[in-house]
Amino acid sequence: MAEEIVDGWSDAFDDFVARFAGRFGRVESRRRMVSYLRGLLSETERKNGWTLAEAAGDDGPQGMQRLLNHYLWDSGALRDDVCDAVVEHIGDPERGILILDETGFLKKGVRSAGVARQYSGTAGRIENSQIGVFLAYGSDRGRALIDRELYLPKAWTSDPERCRSAGIGDDVEFATKPDLGLRMLKRAVESGVPFGWVTGDAVYGQTGRIRLWLEEQDIAHVLAVPKSQMVITMEFFGQARAHQLISQLPDDAWTRLSCGDGAHGPREYGWAAAAIRPWRRAGWDHWLLARRSLTDHTEIAYYICFSPAGTPLEELARIAGTRWMVEECFQTAKNETGLDHYQVRGYTAWYRHITLSMAALAFLAILRATAKKGIRKPIAIDLSYP
Repeated sequence: MAEEIVDGWSDAFDDFVARFAGRFGRVESRRRMVSYLRGLLSETERKNGWTLAEAAGDDGPQGMQRLLNHYLWDSGALRDDVCDAVVEHIGDPERGILILDETGFLKKGVRSAGVARQYSGTAGRIENSQIGVFLAYGSDRGRALIDRELYLPKAWTSDPERCRSAGIGDDVEFATKPDLGLRMLKRAVESGVPFGWVTGDAVYGQTGRIRLWLEEQDIAHVLAVPKSQMVITMEFFGQARAHQLISQLPDDAWTRLSCGDGAHGPREYGWAAAAIRPWRRAGWDHWLLARRSLTDHTEIAYYICFSPAGTPLEELARIAGTRWMVEECFQTAKNETGLDHYQVRGYTAWYRHITLSMAALAFLAILRATAKKGIRKPIAIDLSYP
């Protein structure tokens, strides 16, 4: 029986890889891609060129380096294939959620594309690092990363020679993290990804052009904003800061709700919403949503919401609570599929490794989704080399 289950997962891997094998025009690059993915899914602790090569039985990392640096293949096309696979297995046009977030990759040198002294949420401080902006997809059936962009600080884009040395083309211009996030949201919409909501942290929520574009597309969203965010309200006959408006709410405006289960059970907070944007569009509501700690009433998070008229507070709270999905994606990808294990410096190589890691993560999400449908529960499978 166990052998049959392992064969089933092996077949699933073969089917998954077959979706995009044609993106690799030469037999050698295709074989290298399969080896790379198997290595990322293996139990190898550190998944860089050397360890993946060793797992594949190679004498050195040259073959893996050729896959990332020299073979002709399009990481953007592979990204689209990964997104299609994710949507096919866990997509939901009503409860599907797109989640914007970023993660840091700590680096020691100064030559890797985009590396700089900058704030990294991974470290919780300013560190020498690269920052990747990601779009995750989540639903009741699972979650995975479906898009990515490397943030290039102005110190890079204003130095053409430095960019060229890292393989960054002259056509690559400076873009803020919200710009990169909006770029990925537009790609998702243009490609027909099915979803009902968008969420993200304050880096993206406080950016008016993201919220405006979502409204223009009739896309419901719950986006975190800082306490200093200005909102339009009749309560103050004009504009007010988010914390000022929420501070005027009476005690009975707060409702205890769970925004989903966490590691220790339901994640319960006090929730309240205040109407904003008094000149609303027909059929849509604008709210300033607040989440308050049950034990410390000064600990409050704020969100700007755009939702179909009549959307209950419980639903807004649920969407606000789904950001854990992208954090789980980052944790799983870094621990299990080598998202941050790379040792590449080039711009193209970064995108290629990250996309292959996302593909491996998507495969794991598909396995879990398949298991939830009532198919045999997955067992530990050794995807390393014989």
